Amino acid sequence: MPKIRTRKSVAKRIRVTGSGKIKRMREFSGCHHIREKKSPKRTRKFRKTTLASPSDVKRLMVQVPYAF
Repeated sequence: MPKIRTRKSVAKRIRVTGSGKIKRMREFSGCHHIREKKSPKRTRKFRKTTLASPSDVKRLMVQVPYAF
């Protein structure tokens, strides 16, 4: 049986916590483009990580099969 290929672009963007949950960056992580109109509070919020929603976990597990 052949191995399943990992989506490298996805693998670089997610991490697995010790309890097996998936951590991801916020949607506009980095937030470098057109920063004048974004408040400093908003750009700071984008730097933080958050847990992936349960509805996305199944899709991510298919794309990165050996991370779990």
